[in-house]
Amino acid sequence: MNFFTHFGKYLLMLKGMFTKTENPRMFWKEYIKQCVDIGIGSLPIVVIISLFLGAVTTVQTAYQLTNPLVPISTIGQIVRDSMILELAPTVLSIVLAGVVGSKIASELGNMRISEQIDALEIMGINTKMYLILPKIVAAIFMVPLLISTSIAVSISGGYLAGVLSNVFSPEQFLIGLRQDFLPYNIFFAMIKSVTFAFIITTIPAYYGYHVKGGALEIGKASTTAVVVSCILILIADYSLSVLLL
Repeated sequence: MNFFTHFGKYLLMLKGMFTKTENPRMFWKEYIKQCVDIGIGSLPIVVIISLFLGAVTTVQTAYQLTNPLVPISTIGQIVRDSMILELAPTVLSIVLAGVVGSKIASELGNMRISEQIDALEIMGINTKMYLILPKIVAAIFMVPLLISTSIAVSISGGYLAGVLSNVFSPEQFLIGLRQDFLPYNIFFAMIKSVTFAFIITTIPAYYGYHVKGGALEIGKASTTAVVVSCILILIADYSLSVLLL
């Protein structure tokens, strides 16, 4: 199928989530379940990656900062802005596309080939709203929280790496951390987080929901969903940077 066919089916899937409402209690139960799976389930990998991401950024920035006229406190400023504007939202979203996106695609794909989705539709349940919408809403709520956690952990990791490596003193890093801070950067990071969360859930949901065949096709759909999600995240990252910065 060509691009326009996929895009049209994707839009119809999104439209179908709102054509028929379901029991709010059922929706709330599934929403909480998805919040736990996406948020709590992804927290360990987010913390580990963020810690070392901040540490590596600090060490490499210190390595390249060879000009004695540039104050050491600049490292703290560079690490802060790098984490907030780019590394934490984009890198973590790509990781979540692999962790969360593949899970969503395989889960819906397995339900499709085992005819569980067909059985729900025969019972009169709007499967798009019951199975897909809670995942989208949960991701839009949880991914910005994960990104905020990632920013804090990565900056802390940069601080620990710099202090333990004797790159700078704690006071020098804190001076750079507070220097020329723009609150708008946090707003920009949250806009990116919400956009990426929508991509991370809707693209895998589309490929998983429309899978045909058997177990081999589920694996192909999961792989395709992750690849397409990563590409769209990078495209959205560039587009938002051009529009909002």
